[in-house]
Amino acid sequence: MLADTAPQVGPAERDSVPAPKRVFIKTFGCQMNVYDSERMSEALAAEGYVETSEPAEADLAILNTCHIREKAAEKVYSDLGRLRDVKRERAESGKETLITVAGCVAQAEGEEIVRRAPVVDLVLGPQSYHRLPELLARLRGGETALVETVFPDEDKFQALPARRAPKAVSAFLTVQEGCDKFCTFCVVPYTRGMEYSRPVAALVAEARRLVDRGVAEITLLGQNVNGYHGEGPDGEATTLAGLIHHLAAIDGLQRIRYTTSHPRDMSDDLIQAHAQEEKLMPYLHLPFQAGADRVLAAMNRKHTAAEYLDLIGRIRAARPDIALSTDIIVGFPGETEADFEATVALVQEANFAHAFSFKYSARPGTPASTMDGQVPEPVKRARLARLQAVIDAGYQRFNGTFVGRTLPVLFEKAGRHEGQLVGRSPYLQLVHAEADPALVGEIVDVEIRSAGANSLSGVICG
Repeated sequence: MLADTAPQVGPAERDSVPAPKRVFIKTFGCQMNVYDSERMSEALAAEGYVETSEPAEADLAILNTCHIREKAAEKVYSDLGRLRDVKRERAESGKETLITVAGCVAQAEGEEIVRRAPVVDLVLGPQSYHRLPELLARLRGGETALVETVFPDEDKFQALPARRAPKAVSAFLTVQEGCDKFCTFCVVPYTRGMEYSRPVAALVAEARRLVDRGVAEITLLGQNVNGYHGEGPDGEATTLAGLIHHLAAIDGLQRIRYTTSHPRDMSDDLIQAHAQEEKLMPYLHLPFQAGADRVLAAMNRKHTAAEYLDLIGRIRAARPDIALSTDIIVGFPGETEADFEATVALVQEANFAHAFSFKYSARPGTPASTMDGQVPEPVKRARLARLQAVIDAGYQRFNGTFVGRTLPVLFEKAGRHEGQLVGRSPYLQLVHAEADPALVGEIVDVEIRSAGANSLSGVICG
């Protein structure tokens, strides 16, 4: 009946329906940028945009940038060169293309981006992306080369639309932004601002919406996530442990993770949460950066190697099976061979499940960039290779301990091979197994049969 009585759309009317606007978003860097890109896409969806993976189809192209890695800004300018060609070709066909540089490079470089790349229409800092629809309207109204990098007074999260249906069974949730630590190598306080924590009620509401739409695992994000101090239900500041307990009460949420932490904010109640809260996964990323106290002091880390080792000892006493990962910088200004060997020794003593190692690279405006004793590039490369060999051996050793064991695996998606699914163990390892596609989103016991360089493989029990 409805089909018979519904208004019919004729050919002329169908032809007059405008095609949806398309947005291309390229995300660089950390998980927080992934989250930010998702939120920008959601804000734009309310304006009629749909995502495309092809820049040549895009009415709007966004580069959501990261300023942590070496030569980050140069990679952005290289991409802008390619987008300039796309914009020119589309203009020849009468199509408009707006180009936006967002994220931390945008915050750090501001108007310099427009000067070097006049093709850019909008420069947008990470604290202002909730204003994207308004700024695009101003561009279409005739304004040009907009630069929005001030830290606004309003809460950007409250100005954003509700989260849309997620694309996966795992989702990120930004709970904290910015950092007050001022490590001498880091740009975060300058690009993301001081520490800000979202209220518990807002985070619980967002997490519930995600779970209602099929999310089983949530990773809490923050530049200094364990420094979380958002307003709780009683109006008082709540710690990250308190937030985790509130989230764990959500029916249907099966797993909770968080990243990235600072040793100085690893509080006793958070350590105990790892022992007490079943939904909090036994995996912790806790950067130490260097194993020599002299280097740690120059980095302004405000902890010593011995204090770090004592801390992870207390964490393991609370949760003996916890898997620890870390970040390490080699070749920091003034690092000697003895300093580097102290870092290697700490890695071996700490017995990390995994670690991420990086050559030091100077960031303009940070204190370390002008320090004496800059380490030559060949020395940094050689030290990084030696350290990475130790890390890789530890990772393979850690994975090897699971062969013959049974792990609960949250299956996330189809694998590369037909009939295969890929999921995550509680310890964040990738696990492959032959499984029914209907098991995506389910936690299933898998007997581990083999361990590769970067993943485990097994068979479903029973």
